[in-house]
Amino acid sequence: MSTSTLSAPSIDMASVLAKLEIAPENPGTSGQHWSLDIADTLVSRSPVDGQDIARVRATSREGYDRVVSEALEAFAFWRTVPAPKRGELVRQFGDELRGLKAELGALVSYEMGKSLQEGLGEVQEMIDICDYAVGLSRQLYGLTMPSERPEHMMREQWHPLGVVGIISAFNFPVAVWAWNTAIAWVCGDATIWKPSEKVPLCGIACQRIIHRVLERNGYPKALSGLINGDYKVGQWLSKDARLPLISATGSVRMGRAVGVAVAERFGKSILELGGNNAIIVTPEADLAMTTLAVVFGAVGTAGQRCTSTRRLIVHDSIFDKVRDTLVHAYAQLRIGNPLHAQNHVGPLIDRDAVQLYLNALDRIQAEGGKIVVPGGVLKGDGFESGCYVRPAIVEAENHMETVQSETFAPILYLVRYTTLDEAIALQNGVPQGLSSAIMTADLRTAQRFISASGSDCGIANVNIGTSGAEIGGAFGGEKETGGGRESGSDAWKAYMRRQTNTLNYGTSLPLAQGIEFNL
Repeated sequence: MSTSTLSAPSIDMASVLAKLEIAPENPGTSGQHWSLDIADTLVSRSPVDGQDIARVRATSREGYDRVVSEALEAFAFWRTVPAPKRGELVRQFGDELRGLKAELGALVSYEMGKSLQEGLGEVQEMIDICDYAVGLSRQLYGLTMPSERPEHMMREQWHPLGVVGIISAFNFPVAVWAWNTAIAWVCGDATIWKPSEKVPLCGIACQRIIHRVLERNGYPKALSGLINGDYKVGQWLSKDARLPLISATGSVRMGRAVGVAVAERFGKSILELGGNNAIIVTPEADLAMTTLAVVFGAVGTAGQRCTSTRRLIVHDSIFDKVRDTLVHAYAQLRIGNPLHAQNHVGPLIDRDAVQLYLNALDRIQAEGGKIVVPGGVLKGDGFESGCYVRPAIVEAENHMETVQSETFAPILYLVRYTTLDEAIALQNGVPQGLSSAIMTADLRTAQRFISASGSDCGIANVNIGTSGAEIGGAFGGEKETGGGRESGSDAWKAYMRRQTNTLNYGTSLPLAQGIEFNL
């Protein structure tokens, strides 16, 4: 495992910020007239170099209520716009993202810490979901159903839901918002977004882009609202009965609070929470393919994806070989400034995350885990932020408390198995149920894994890793992952309300179930 201490990369972040219209001091609420107040200001600090990038004004309660009121007005108009016209707006937004992909990807990388390739990939996800939503705008299908009554027709149709609140996490500062908002817009909804307080500048940049598109088309900017602040601002969204749907991405702890608050007012929620994802490696697996899938899944985004590979369940007959291969692969990893294309691993989001990583390593050793590739915090030139750590590998047992929990850091636990039934039980034997995978060349084994008696996760892959979902499929998981679905398939239905219609085109009024009611 090598480290990179190269000087500043060729990317000029000052130019990037200027092109994205990020100022040293920024309003954090859409349409809010504001004055700088240090006590109510979020400071965006890059984990890459520890430098303060810019400041963002936190949203006041008065500012929040104004954003909601304006969004309600915008929704009342937007729901009357034909869906294909709404799709045209999203198409233009996607084109704007294409033109600013390099800059927005660099900002994602610098503010969050993921590699530049992953930052660019995240913006590509935004572009992809825009393309998907444009097609969807002409396919918001209902059903027709036969009626038991003569000269009657039954159908169902889908109507816009209202103003949708979106709470996103730091690890995907822009893509998760786009998954939700692009679909919500074509469905006829307005949206209000609360980004993570750890990456507020990405939210500012996205709002600048969509507001230009809205203004150019003569649409109200309030269709895309923005609020900023800590968990208390998220509570305003969760408890606000004016918002029929809250889509929240984050920790299980956060999801419990949001889910309860929304349910108490009979609102709807989409929860995308923790993942404790495993790959099963069978004796028939292609080892080269397996190694690539495991390493990217475990160290990509420095282990801070909800789909990161945290457990590797390996058949006993090949356990030593797989372990040794991974040790060799980890020795090739380059850790350093994520804006350098040659680096595989950037920093954790902040020093609090580093401490959680260190605590997990201490706990797993106390529980009897055997360190295979040691971790640790990197220091010296290029690592002044204190957020760079070494990816670690630990031999462990699936039942250990630390293995059962999700640590947002690059720690991979190796677990042995002897039978396929045992492997599947181990895979399913955690509280979370987001992503899973099996590496095998045996068709029966693959089919068993994705059958009803196989993986209990929302995502079950064969011969690819746990990380890197495409937008065409519904994304989400079961158990403590929350049960929500975003992005593709029929996930759009969560952003609309279903209405059943019965049309009588006859001259009499027969009743259902053959009931007679004569006057």
